Amino acid sequence: MAFATEVTAVAGRLTAPIWRDKIQKSLSKNKHLANSRYVQLATVRQDGRPANRTVVFRGFLADDDDCLTFVTDSRSRKVQEVAVNPAAEVAWYFPQTREQYRIAGNLVVIDAGHVDNALLEARARVWSAMSESGRQQFGWPHPGQLRAAEDPEAWSKPAPGPQDPPLDTFCLVVLRADEVEQLMLRSNERFRYSKAVQEDGSVVWAEESINP
Repeated sequence: MAFATEVTAVAGRLTAPIWRDKIQKSLSKNKHLANSRYVQLATVRQDGRPANRTVVFRGFLADDDDCLTFVTDSRSRKVQEVAVNPAAEVAWYFPQTREQYRIAGNLVVIDAGHVDNALLEARARVWSAMSESGRQQFGWPHPGQLRAAEDPEAWSKPAPGPQDPPLDTFCLVVLRADEVEQLMLRSNERFRYSKAVQEDGSVVWAEESINP
């Protein structure tokens, strides 16, 4: 029989939901695998078709929230897609522990012109933490367009340093989760976590055990 528990927050501030702690443990158990931080991020194209790609998980936005972060180029198609429809879902598989997480919610893109200073500071922190090759890519020619043979040096320009301001093409992408599912293949267990905002502004995450 299914059961449910609740994790609540006060004054509109969320305490770390239980699924986040589970993801942290999964990351720790799979940390020897280089691809353990790779996830599949699906968005909705402007014509209604799904769009899916692999991105790198860059950590949670804050110490106690339910927001996952990634990065993208401001010229990428996903930025255009999110502007029309912010709905998205992540599929994340950990091969060592044989667990799958599906995380659904809405995406927010933080570019150089964003008005929230706290989010701009988070963008700068992620930029500084990236590898040199990762920062270098944001100075490359427009992604998705035909590759021009006349400018081979466009791909070898020096990368900005970690303390340099982020390039304007660099965007932080935040997934604000509102539903999470965890499937544990070894034990044939499956859990659903659903988010709700109460009348007083507090946030509630309900946990349910469901059939695998």
